[in-house]
Amino acid sequence: MTKRLWPTTVVMLTLLFTGCAVTDTPFDRTPGTGSSGGSGLIGPTWLLEELNGQPVVEGTFASLTFNDQGGLGGVGGCNVYGGDFTADGSQIDVDDSIVSTMMACDEPIMTQEFAFFEALKSASAFTIENTTLTLSDQDGSIVATFTAQSQDLAGTSWLVTAFNNGDEAVVSVLDGTAPAIDFGADGQVSGTAGCNRVVGGFTTAAGTIKFSPLATTQMFCAEPEGTMNQETRLLAALETAATYHIEGPRLEFRTADDAIAVQFTRV
Repeated sequence: MTKRLWPTTVVMLTLLFTGCAVTDTPFDRTPGTGSSGGSGLIGPTWLLEELNGQPVVEGTFASLTFNDQGGLGGVGGCNVYGGDFTADGSQIDVDDSIVSTMMACDEPIMTQEFAFFEALKSASAFTIENTTLTLSDQDGSIVATFTAQSQDLAGTSWLVTAFNNGDEAVVSVLDGTAPAIDFGADGQVSGTAGCNRVVGGFTTAAGTIKFSPLATTQMFCAEPEGTMNQETRLLAALETAATYHIEGPRLEFRTADDAIAVQFTRV
């Protein structure tokens, strides 16, 4: 199949990269009009390790996920993207019509992102060995190598970046506050809601999460203005969490109705 060059104008998705804007669908980026296939592709979040034989730009991450409706998506290093794929056995074809948001980042990151999208579109075959995914072009040259990202929360620490305020809006945390959460290997959670300390328990299974009742200290913080209101709403959002997903340095909780509950960045 002839592969076109990355178009100079792409269709703007209504998805924006967390940290620059809040989105209600950060992990559901794919149109899904193709046909799925390819054992082992679907499920993991694949993080780019090497692109055309070179390591990724330090401090960046690019990701790739496949769904069972023939859609793929992720983060290109700067922009969120989505597209379609078909797979049969070890063969794969990524449709040329990858679409992405249109943010600008530093030149090395944009150059890498352009090359990443081109590598995806050139892919003709894949192999999966343990936690490594390799994409190759029609000549058999390896164009991209990925590692499946662990979804284990135990032993990780996160800063809250945004949360559902209970009024059908996802809002960023107030400047001057730093709500954070630590997940212990013993199933205990601790952290701060921005003013008060928080402790409790958690359990996870197959992408689901459940907290035991969370307890807090009883301090009052007058500054920044709105801290206590934020804390109340954040704690309520945490207690609605039903599912979670880790992608690169980001963690997201969603409710049982698949609405965003809380978004985090890794410490």
